[in-house]
Amino acid sequence: MTLKSLFLFFACIQFGYSQLKIISWNVENLGKSKSDSTLIFLSNIIRQYDIAAIQEVVAGYGGAQTVAKLTALLNQSGAQWDYSVSNPTSSSAYKTERYAFIWRTKIVKKVGDFWLEQKYQLEIDREPYFGTFMYKNKSITLVNFHAITKSKQPETEIKYFKFLPENYPDKNLVFLGDFNCPQSHTVFNPLRKMGYLPVFINQKTTLKKKCYNNTNCLASEFDNIWFDTSKTSIKSQNVMQFHQSFLSLKQARKISDHLPISATIELK
Repeated sequence: MTLKSLFLFFACIQFGYSQLKIISWNVENLGKSKSDSTLIFLSNIIRQYDIAAIQEVVAGYGGAQTVAKLTALLNQSGAQWDYSVSNPTSSSAYKTERYAFIWRTKIVKKVGDFWLEQKYQLEIDREPYFGTFMYKNKSITLVNFHAITKSKQPETEIKYFKFLPENYPDKNLVFLGDFNCPQSHTVFNPLRKMGYLPVFINQKTTLKKKCYNNTNCLASEFDNIWFDTSKTSIKSQNVMQFHQSFLSLKQARKISDHLPISATIELK
């Protein structure tokens, strides 16, 4: 091995230490209706990452219990995982739900209490769920969010996100989840001006109700991850098209109507 290749080898190791793998997934109606085989499928995907941010956990009985069951499956792999489930969001009973974080405890440590954002709970139906993690002596705060549906104009909620960085100036905020709104919408312009960028551009992340032969099955560009370029850089990203593992779209949609999105990030 030459001196140059040896340097590159150790440089890759060094860079690897500072990289964190995060997945965000709107798992449709995650609760007691999900079968054991579905939870096993979910765990086999999540175990490839360090932190999972999950949207659309059922608010009533069965939601938090299912997240606990999913975490128990992850723990069977030998690695140790922990989880946190939010209280129900403060919107009407018809729309209220919970969020969840699941994380690999050897890689990241939970910092303080996680919380549902209270400042704009009247303006945002399902107020975002904040979770701060410590990784290699650097902290990151994930803002887990599920916006109202497109027909109800999610931009009327998202516009309040421009205030969150100034409300939490000491935190490295990463916004992630189901925005029900494409990144190209002008509502994101204030975040862009602050130095935030989306991980995915022109990338559809939801499944159609019907498609032929599992091709051209994606519908809308809704899910994304927004990061502060001054504090975080993206090393890789992926949208896992899990529906291609199933014989039919109907079977795939029993898992979710959204694809999981992920990013490998480096904290500066």
